Amino acid sequence: MAKAATKQEDLSKYASGAFQTVIDKCEGCGRIVEVEANKFCQTFTVPSAKWRLGFCNFATHAKPEIVAAAVKINPLKASKRAAAKSKK
Repeated sequence: MAKAATKQEDLSKYASGAFQTVIDKCEGCGRIVEVEANKFCQTFTVPSAKWRLGFCNFATHAKPEIVAAAVKINPLKASKRAAAKSKK
């Protein structure tokens, strides 16, 4: 059975230098852990790399915008399809 990590062990992994501090885009995220007046992401070691391409997939405070493109319909084809459906 796995032993639960103590709080001291959790704090030492952030203080060891493996984790980098969060950037301003991370503010408000639910995954931020504050250790000795520094803020770290508990999920990812390098938070700036997650935001490099535009959006962090671990962010709990921001949701990606889904853009739905409007489909252009040819009115002539639409009328022919409607006429074909009404004949059936």
